[in-house]
Amino acid sequence: MTGSAADPRLGVSVTHRRYVPYSHAHYGGNLVDGAYVLGMFGDVATELCIRTDGDEGLFAGYDDVAFRAPVMGGDILEATVTVTRVGRRSRGIEFEARVVCRATPSVSASAAEVLAEPLVVTTATGTVVVPG
Repeated sequence: MTGSAADPRLGVSVTHRRYVPYSHAHYGGNLVDGAYVLGMFGDVATELCIRTDGDEGLFAGYDDVAFRAPVMGGDILEATVTVTRVGRRSRGIEFEARVVCRATPSVSASAAEVLAEPLVVTTATGTVVVPG
């Protein structure tokens, strides 16, 4: 089935939120590697495929990935994926990861704040494949 503007899967989005444990920070300044966000993207894409096609699907690849701001231990990350294209077996998807809460160690060891505006940390586009 080839997608069109009428395809109900177009524009479908799924969002996950996750706390980033301090144990995942292993670079100076409490930084977390970009692979952490890519792992979240894989998880959110899996749920998207289940919701739109009844199958976990397979991630075929990224067309573009941009790391826009750092992810740090203690962050609360939100990852969203949206269907942008529907082919017979492939789906074009867009990702965005945002920090919605961030630790504030300058206040105290356990202090954190909800950000007034989420901070976009990673964007990507890619393709998933589902059974035909």
